[in-house]
Amino acid sequence: MTLRARATRTRLLPPLGGDAPGLLLAAVGVLAAIGVHAAVPAIPKLTAAVLLGMAVAHLPGLRPVVRGVARPGLSTAGKRLMRLGIVLLGLKLSLGDVLGLGWATVAMVLAVVAATFTGTVWLGRRLGLPGDQPLLVATGYSICGASAIGAVSQAAGSEEEDVAASVALVTLCGTLAIAVLPLLQHPLGLGEAEFGRWVGASVHDVGQVVATAQTGGAGALREAVLVKLMRVVLLAPLVAGVAVAVRRGVVARASGEVGDKTNIGERSSKNSVKADVRPPIVPLFVAGFLAMIVLRTTGVLPERALTLAGDAQELLLAAALFGLGSAVHLPTMIRTGGRIALLGLGSWVVVAGVSYAGVLITT
Repeated sequence: MTLRARATRTRLLPPLGGDAPGLLLAAVGVLAAIGVHAAVPAIPKLTAAVLLGMAVAHLPGLRPVVRGVARPGLSTAGKRLMRLGIVLLGLKLSLGDVLGLGWATVAMVLAVVAATFTGTVWLGRRLGLPGDQPLLVATGYSICGASAIGAVSQAAGSEEEDVAASVALVTLCGTLAIAVLPLLQHPLGLGEAEFGRWVGASVHDVGQVVATAQTGGAGALREAVLVKLMRVVLLAPLVAGVAVAVRRGVVARASGEVGDKTNIGERSSKNSVKADVRPPIVPLFVAGFLAMIVLRTTGVLPERALTLAGDAQELLLAAALFGLGSAVHLPTMIRTGGRIALLGLGSWVVVAGVSYAGVLITT
C-alpha cells in the first residue's frame, strides 16, 4: 500500500475507531469496579478501578491485549475521559460553600496544600525519582489524588509511565487512610467536626474522604467534604502555574536552540515551530472546570441535573483511572519501589501533620 493510500485510509477512519477495543475494555472495568464497590462498600469505585486496571495489565491472558490492540483506547480513556471528568467535577463546588468555611479554614487549607506540594517535590528530587513523578505525586497528595494528577499531567505533557506510577502510589496511600485515620480520631483528641476537617485536609481523593469521614458521623462527613472541595478549587491555579512553567521552558529551549543559528530565515522558522507547541496558560478543560463552578454557584441547575452530572463524572473518572492503572508496569515500579514508597510515606506525614496542626489552630 502506498503512503498516499495509507493517508487516505487514515482520514476515512472514524476518530475513535482504533480506540474502540480499549474503550470497551475500560467500560467493562468500570462495571467491575461498581461491582466491587457494591460487594465491599468500604472500597470506593475509583480505587477499585485503578486496582482492576493494574490487575488486568498483569494477567497472562490479557496482558498482550492491554499492551496491544487495547492500548490506544486505554490511553484515550486516561487522557480525554479524565479531562471530561475534571470538568464535571466543578459542578460539585460553589463559591458559597467555600466562603462559608471561614477565612481561617481557607488559610489553613492553603498552608496545607503549599507545604505538602513543595515538601513532596523537594523530597522527590532528593530521592532521584525519574521524570515528573515528584511533581505528580506532590499534586495528588496536596490537591485531590488521581484527578489532580491527571489534570497536571495534561498541562505538563508527562509520560504515561510517570502518571501511572504516581496514580498507583497515591491511590494506595489514600486507601490505607480509610483504615488508619479513624483509628487515630480519639487518641488525637478530635471531636466530630475536627476529625472531619482533618480528613478533608489530608486524604487525597474525594471518594476516599467520604469513606474515611463517614466513620465519624454526619457532622464529620459534612466538614470533610467542604474542606476537601476547597482543596479541589486550588486545582485550577495549580494547573495554570504548571502550564506557565512548561510554556516558559519551551520558550527558553527555543531561544537557546535559535541562538545557535545564524541564518535569519531558519531562526524565524524555528521560532514559529516552537510557538506552535507551547501549551496554553489555562488549558481548555481547566476553563471548563471553572465555568462549571460558576454555573453551580448561580443555582440554575436542578438537583436532578447535579445528581446525573455527579454520576457521569464518577463513571468518566473510573474509566480514566482504569486506563491509567492498566499502564502501571510493576517490574518498573519495583525497581524504584523503595524510593517512591519513601516519598509516599514522607508526603503522607507532611500532609497529615500540617493539617492536624491547622485544625488545632483554627478550632
